[in-house]
Amino acid sequence: MGSSSKITPQTILVYVGHDLVGDGLMKLPFVRVLKANWPQAKITWCAGKGLSVYASSLCPLVAGLIDETLENAFVRSRLGNIFTRPLGGRSFDLVLDTGRRFLTSLAVRRVRHQRLVSGAAGFLLSDGRPAARTKPRAMLGQMLQLIEAAGGDPALATPPLLLSAEATQAAALLLPPGPTYIGLAPGAGNRAKCWPFENYCAVAQTLGDAVPVFILGLDEKDWIAAASTVPKARLPLQDAAAQGIAASPILTIALAQRLTASLANDSGGGHMLAAGDQPLVSLFGPTDPTKVAARPWRGGFAPGARHFTVLRAQDFGTDEMAAIPVAAVVAALQSSMSSAGPR
Repeated sequence: MGSSSKITPQTILVYVGHDLVGDGLMKLPFVRVLKANWPQAKITWCAGKGLSVYASSLCPLVAGLIDETLENAFVRSRLGNIFTRPLGGRSFDLVLDTGRRFLTSLAVRRVRHQRLVSGAAGFLLSDGRPAARTKPRAMLGQMLQLIEAAGGDPALATPPLLLSAEATQAAALLLPPGPTYIGLAPGAGNRAKCWPFENYCAVAQTLGDAVPVFILGLDEKDWIAAASTVPKARLPLQDAAAQGIAASPILTIALAQRLTASLANDSGGGHMLAAGDQPLVSLFGPTDPTKVAARPWRGGFAPGARHFTVLRAQDFGTDEMAAIPVAAVVAALQSSMSSAGPR
């Protein structure tokens, strides 16, 4: 068990417990960086304790990134598992254990391997360690630290996601070429994490010639009428429903690729917009941004967004989202628009 060194694995196993949609979106930057570091490797994603959306709803997003997804692989925190050979005795050049449970990591270590990297117990079981032994607060930061410990570069630039022709064509139909589009995602699973919707509308009114694009999901139906009254506003997910196009995270990411910049709360919608690789302004209130959104990569949100800006309610004296001034958000968004790359 030494320090990290450069390796060239041909087969990589990534162990996770399970992945829901939110997990899959948050882990997507890790998958992209992993493939960018070792493009020649066959990558197997192993959900040891349940299912993974990479085998179902988000499968198209990881096409070309993950070669195989295993579910319910029964690599669990049970004493008996450390005496068996998981996965039928299959062998991998590199195993990355994304969990932190010591007993589970002992079971994962029973997978035949040339090299294993695990952050459990301060990398006690690992064949490689990162330069800094401090555990990042963010889940993504912890996962990217595994790439560093394996000898990779966690800050490596990644190519754009290759979305299906169906998704990109639908996005082009909903947001035709020509205008400058600015994304606004005012929702969040917890309304306490939402900046006031009327503030989003106020920002939309400052965009000049740019077209405000409201990303409104099923839980934001009560905002549709008000958003529709904003001059030039587009509501592509509602337009999609009217045209018989199925809304999905993949469609939202395809729409995000057509945006010049976006504004979102700390939310799943924010992660989808970040996956579009255009600038993102993210607003935080009751949640700690150092756990999910900070620079450099050790803090952890996503290396995908080209220009990532965080505004925190705490910087304005409280954790109430309403404390973030509209003027500060407009300034951040204008800065992000000026840093946008080609679409």
